[in-house]
Amino acid sequence: MRWSNWSGSVETTARIARPQSEEELAGLIRGARRVRATGAGHSFMPLCESDDTIINLDDLVGEITIAADRRTARIPAGWSIKRLTAALWDEGLALANQGDVNPQSLAGALATGTHGTGASLGSLATFAKGYRLIGADGEARWCDARSNPDLFEAQRLSLGLFGIATEIEIAVVPAYYLAERLERRPWAEIRESFDELADGQRHIEFWLFPHSDQVILKTLTPTDPCDPPPTTTDIEETAFRRVLDIAAKAPALTPWLQRAMMRTRIEGERSGPAHNIFPSDRTARFEEMEYEVPRAAGLAALDEVIGWIRRGRLPVTFPFEYRTVAADDIWMSPMNAGPVAAISMHQYNKMPWAKLFADAEAIFRGHGGRPHWAKRHTLTRADVDTLYPMAERYRAVRRAADPGGKFLNPHLEALFS
Repeated sequence: MRWSNWSGSVETTARIARPQSEEELAGLIRGARRVRATGAGHSFMPLCESDDTIINLDDLVGEITIAADRRTARIPAGWSIKRLTAALWDEGLALANQGDVNPQSLAGALATGTHGTGASLGSLATFAKGYRLIGADGEARWCDARSNPDLFEAQRLSLGLFGIATEIEIAVVPAYYLAERLERRPWAEIRESFDELADGQRHIEFWLFPHSDQVILKTLTPTDPCDPPPTTTDIEETAFRRVLDIAAKAPALTPWLQRAMMRTRIEGERSGPAHNIFPSDRTARFEEMEYEVPRAAGLAALDEVIGWIRRGRLPVTFPFEYRTVAADDIWMSPMNAGPVAAISMHQYNKMPWAKLFADAEAIFRGHGGRPHWAKRHTLTRADVDTLYPMAERYRAVRRAADPGGKFLNPHLEALFS
C-alpha cells in the first residue's frame, strides 16, 4: 500500500497495519523485518518511511487515566493532540502548552521534540513522565526516571527507535482559558524589542513575510472563562491559498504579493478554552525546515536569512515563524544546551524548496542552530556527534533495546545505527 506524509514529499510502499489491541501490535512487531510507527504524518523528514511495515495506532483500544493528585494522566500514545486535549478538558485539565496545530499523535509529538512558544515553557517532551513500550521482541516494558532510566532518558525524544509506545504518562495542569491577540507591527520595532516582550508574555510569537517590513505579532494571555471561538484560523486560508497559487505560477510576483497581503486587515482577537485557542487551521500544504538557534542569536540569524532572501528576490512564499522555547535536559533535544529561538521556514509544496532550505540551513548552522528532527535538515552522523554530546550513549541504548535494528530505516540508520 502507498503511504505518504502530510505534505506529499515522502512516499513509500509498505504494509499499513492498524492493530486494535496491544497483543495484535506485539504480534505485528515480532513478525516484521522492519517496522515504523506513524501518526498524522506531519514529519517532513522520512522518519516514518518503511519498505516493510508501518503501524498506525488510531484503532488501538485505550482510555485516559487521571492520577489521584490530578498532576499527571496516562494517555493512549496514538491519540491525537486534539483528542487528548478535549478529553483532558472534560476532566477539568489541560496541557501547559501546545503547538500551533493539533492533528499529531501524542507519541509522535513527543518523539520529535514538538513545541509551542513561551520563554519559560519547554517542548511537549518535557511533560512526559513515563512510557509503556512494546519492544522489538514484542514484550511490554515500562520506563520512567526510576524504572529503566536510561531507556526513559533516550525515549523522551526517541524518533521511534526504542519501541512503539502504547501509553504515556504526562504532566497536566488545571484547565485554563486564553485570549489571543493578532496585530501588525513594524519589523524594525520587533527586531529591537522582541526579547523584552517575550520575557513579559506567557506566549508570544511572530510571523514575518521575508519581502515585507511588517510582522504579524501574536500573543496568548490567560483570561476569564468564556465560550469557545467560532474558528481557529489566524490568517484567512482561502485568500492565502490564492496568493500561493499565483506565486507558484509567477514567482517574480512574490515580493509584491507579500507586501499587498500585509496591507490587508490582519488584526483580531479571540478567546476560549486553551485547547481551542492554541491550534490554527493549516490547509495550504507546505514543506518546512525549522532551526532552534540559541536565543541570544535568534534575531540576528533571522535578520541574516531575511537579508539573503531580499537581496536575491527569492520566491519564499510563506512567512517565517519565530518562537521561544525553554531549555531542557533531554539527550537529543535541540533545547538541551539552553533556551532557544525556534525559526520555522516554509515553502509552498508546489514550488521548489530543497535549494532554498539548504542555503538557509547554512546560515542557521552558522549561528549555532540545531534542526527540529521532524523538519527538513541535512545532518550527517558526524554532525549529530558534533552537536549532541550524548549521541553515542543514545546509540548504545538503541542497540540494547533493538539489537537487530527492527525500528531503523535508511534515514535513521545513517544517523544512529
